[in-house]
Amino acid sequence: MVLPDGTTVTAVSFDPGDPYGREQRPDYGLYLDSRWQPPWPHDHVGWPDFGIPEEKTAIMTALRSLLARARTGQRVEVGCLGGHGRTGTAVACLAVLTGCPAGEAVAWVREHYCTSAVETPEQEAFVTQSALT
Repeated sequence: MVLPDGTTVTAVSFDPGDPYGREQRPDYGLYLDSRWQPPWPHDHVGWPDFGIPEEKTAIMTALRSLLARARTGQRVEVGCLGGHGRTGTAVACLAVLTGCPAGEAVAWVREHYCTSAVETPEQEAFVTQSALT
């Protein structure tokens, strides 16, 4: 998907039948669930399903790093399991980091990525609060 500043990031869900099948494998992945163990360079950030990350600083650092990689032309992806709650929240935070007003980021990600993105009020609040750091 293309973020507000034109940077491209791929949002993914975990397909248990073929989780790492890609036409073109990414240069780097940031995964929000430990079930991801791809054969390419990647990192994990602890983030409970339907929740928010305990370490706000860690996720924002990881998202900024992912964004920096994407801006240098690397193919990057971010994903959890279903690709809606945690992934949607991460993409909304990326939208804020690339110029979308924090109060509009959830609506933006639902319009440009997935209507089911950002599943809980706590995740919505996290997007707004993450913009303050």
